[in-house]
Amino acid sequence: MSRRTFPVSAVPATLAVLLLAACSQPSAPAQATRPTRSDEQMLASIHAAGDKEKSVIDVNPLREPGVANLQDAAAGDMRTGQYDAAAAKLDQALKLSPNSPDLLQDRAELAIRLKDYANAEKFAQRSWELGPRLGPLCARNWQTIAELRERAGDDAGAATAAKSLQQCHVEGVQRY
Repeated sequence: MSRRTFPVSAVPATLAVLLLAACSQPSAPAQATRPTRSDEQMLASIHAAGDKEKSVIDVNPLREPGVANLQDAAAGDMRTGQYDAAAAKLDQALKLSPNSPDLLQDRAELAIRLKDYANAEKFAQRSWELGPRLGPLCARNWQTIAELRERAGDDAGAATAAKSLQQCHVEGVQRY
C-alpha cells in the first residue's frame, strides 16, 4: 500500500492557489434594484400635485346628470375598495362622455389601483390632450405620467413629464 504524502512546504502554496481561484470566479452580477413606490404612494403624489395647483386655476366643465351619477357611484365604490365595480361605472360614464378630461384622469388613477399601468398612462395622456393644460387637472395628468414612467424605469421620460408638470402652474394675480 503506497501512501502519497505532500511536502509541508506545498500546503501554503496549495492554499494560496485555491484562494486565488475562488476570488477569480465570476460571481452573479449584483442587480441594481430601484425601490418601487407602492400604488398608494403614487396616488398620494398625484393628488398632492393637483392639490398644490387648486388655488390658482381650476376648470370644471358642466356635468351631464347621468355621468355625474356614475362618477359619484364610482367614487363610492372606490371608497369601499370595489375597484372593479368603480372601473365599470367609469367606463360606462366614458361611453356617455368620451372626451371628458376629468373622467379620463379618474379612470387613469383607478387603473393604477388595478395595476393596469399601461392603460393608466394612456388615460392620463388623453386627459391632458383634451383638458385645460393648466391647473390641478394638468398637474395630476403629468404627475401620473411621471410616476408611471419612473415605475417602468424610464428615467428620461419621468424627467420630461416632471418638466411638463411645471408648465401646469399659473402664477396668481398679485393683490395688494
